[in-house]
Amino acid sequence: MKIVCENIDYEKDMQDLVNLFYRETDNPFSIHHSDVTIGGTTTSKIEIINGEEKKEYVKFFSLPPNLTPLREKSLRKSNFKNHLYQVLSSITKKSLPWGSLTGVRPCKFVREMVERGEVKEHLIPEMLMKEYYVEEDKARLVLDILRNQKCIIKNDKLVDLFINIPICPTRCNYCSFISNELCKVADKVDTYLDCLLKELRAVKKLIADKSYVIRTIYIGGGTPTVLTNLQLERLLSEINYPVTEFTVECGRADTITREKLEILKRYNVSRISINPQTFCESTLKRIGRKQTNKQILEAYMMAMEYDFVVNMDIIAGLPGEKFGIFKRTINTLLELSPHNITVHTLTYKNGTDLKDDNSQVFEKEVPRMVDYAEKTLIENDYKPYYIYRQKNQIGGLENVGYYRDGNVCIFNIDSMEDVSSVIGIGAGAISKRVFNLENRIEREPNCKFITDYIDRIDEMIAKKVKFFS
Repeated sequence: MKIVCENIDYEKDMQDLVNLFYRETDNPFSIHHSDVTIGGTTTSKIEIINGEEKKEYVKFFSLPPNLTPLREKSLRKSNFKNHLYQVLSSITKKSLPWGSLTGVRPCKFVREMVERGEVKEHLIPEMLMKEYYVEEDKARLVLDILRNQKCIIKNDKLVDLFINIPICPTRCNYCSFISNELCKVADKVDTYLDCLLKELRAVKKLIADKSYVIRTIYIGGGTPTVLTNLQLERLLSEINYPVTEFTVECGRADTITREKLEILKRYNVSRISINPQTFCESTLKRIGRKQTNKQILEAYMMAMEYDFVVNMDIIAGLPGEKFGIFKRTINTLLELSPHNITVHTLTYKNGTDLKDDNSQVFEKEVPRMVDYAEKTLIENDYKPYYIYRQKNQIGGLENVGYYRDGNVCIFNIDSMEDVSSVIGIGAGAISKRVFNLENRIEREPNCKFITDYIDRIDEMIAKKVKFFS
């Protein structure tokens, strides 16, 4: 289904909303949206066109006085999306868990409303349900997460450091990240590290010149522990900031060895991830994730010996998995009791090998999986602390991180809530400057691909220095 907006500024968001009601393969009609403002009242008109048949839906609304141009644009967009949501919900007899909200960061959206004085914290669920048609459990989830994000510090001199190793042992067929299989880039890894360390040294000078304070370090990917012991130590030996939190994504259990864990510990890494995604081995084979439950459990037990804070990721909606299999995965996690558990909902993205071939029978079970995860984890003393949404997630659902015993991942909160600048190093890394006083964000990406990054490393460094100046 295609939507056409006379005001192009709103077309993308409204198209995203349409896509939550209809699959791309469904094309029953087209939508045309127009609006006009006279004397402070805006008329929103939606035309549903199906061949020769056309229906019109009209709604009137007005805005509060004395708005900034940016806030006026945001409220107009929300009103138009609410109108479209009402129309599509009426036609399809369907509601969405997040109502008319389509953004990646629902907590950021609500936090800014609280900071502007537009809603009291305790009234957040009521506001989301009434004004944006959000389901009650999702509205209350937002409030719980906001209350658990106590570590937010808004200081433009406080920054996070992100280093990207976009290499994996094999490629999972649900993955859309720009990540390379080791066998295809093995001859380039040392050269890539040469360039990454060159960028890191330039960034260290930038940090000193600008008097930045590094709050957290996050080495992600990809799978950073795909590096050899020597390569991993070479990288970590260049990082010597006394930070609140130092995370390395280990991700794939088949890359974790005792020697690598010892190296991580030697260089003050405090957090790692070991991501099963599921404890069903037939599913692991189906999605191309070449690790076994035995490897996952052995890696986890080794990590416990070294006293790392451990996160484990799982995915609801993997191909072929019904509720019972997902329930066993959750219950296995509870037996292990990692410090963090992140529950993702499967997302169909361009650039994946995973086709949209999950039967609707399986997809209908995914909301039940997500609800079970939330209810069961909270009953077992885990608390939700960050959330984000992606396009084309099954059921329009979400990804949620849970923690126990105060072990939130500060980097996850900082980056998902856009409250702290990030200096990104390596291929595919994106630097972000957050200007808190101006409520403004700017981004500067590095080259996505390893070969381009190697060829253009001096350009990447020069752009970064200029960006942070």
